[in-house]
Formats: sequence, C-alpha cells, structure tokens
Amino acid sequence: MLVKKDKVVSVLYELRENNSQGAVLETVGADKPLTFLFGAGNLLAKFEENLNGLKPGEKFQFVLKPKEAYGEIDKSAIVDIPKSIFVKDGTLDEELLAIGNQIPMRDKNGNHFTGIVQEVAEESVKMDFNHPLAGANLFFSGEVVEIREASEDELKHQHAHNPDACRGCKQDDCSHQG
Repeated sequence: MLVKKDKVVSVLYELRENNSQGAVLETVGADKPLTFLFGAGNLLAKFEENLNGLKPGEKFQFVLKPKEAYGEIDKSAIVDIPKSIFVKDGTLDEELLAIGNQIPMRDKNGNHFTGIVQEVAEESVKMDFNHPLAGANLFFSGEVVEIREASEDELKHQHAHNPDACRGCKQDDCSHQG
C-alpha cells in the first residue's frame, strides 16, 4: 500500500533546524508515531507532498523552506502589550512574564493565539505572535511505518482515530474524543 489521499499513515521522524546537522527541534519515535489521515489538510501541505507515494519501510529526508512551512517572520506580529493585561486579582504574575514563555491569549473577538514573551519593560510586554518555527528551514528525516485504509468515520471526521488524534474533534459522534 502507498501513501495517498484518504489513507491513515504513521511516520517516525526527526525534525532539525536547517539541515541534517541542525539543532533537533522534535523527535517522533516508535513509542508514539505521528498518525494522520493523509490529504485531509491537517498537516503542512509540503510535508504531505514529500510523503506521497511512499511505502511502509521507506525512509525520507527533505527540507521545507519557511514559505512551505510556517512562513517568514512577520514583524507586525511582534507587538507591545500593556503590562496591565497580565494583572489578575490585582497582582502581576512576574513568573508568567519570563523571557521565552509561551502564553496562550485571546483577542477581542475570542480568537486564540500564543505569544512568546520577548521583552518586559516597565509598562509593556513585547510579545511575538509568529509561529515559533516561522522563518526557519525545517529538515525532516524519518520513515513511513504503517499505512492502512481509513474507516468511514475517519473520512467523515477528517482525521485518524487514535487516542491522541481526537482531542479536538468537533464531531458529536466521535467515539475517540479525549
């Protein structure tokens, strides 16, 4: 069986910055492979494109440029936010505002964002709302470990059904919601 649209695919991989010698950003091992419904649009399109047509046991290596992954760094997504919005019950949580902390936030319309604390000034906090991997070349190396037919429910729900894949499932009839 080959990796193609509407197949459930499991892969192991190592993600490094830039190339095979770059810093390791993520490792997905045999204890918990990445399992997904191929072609459902849940992963980076170029990531899937590089796996298309592979067989179980086949290894892969490829680089995704920023425009194929999480985009270039958008300077307008780095903003100063009043420190006062981090005050809760009259107290500023200084630990929360540590440089490098990722803070989940919502805008006035209820949209969720994650900001990374870059700098803390007397009255404001500089937050970066770019994806943490924006601007990076991503080097993937790994192996396709399994391919199977997708179930009717998986096709309907547009994701693989396994204990970790259904945490955010919006389908009322998903029996795998976590």
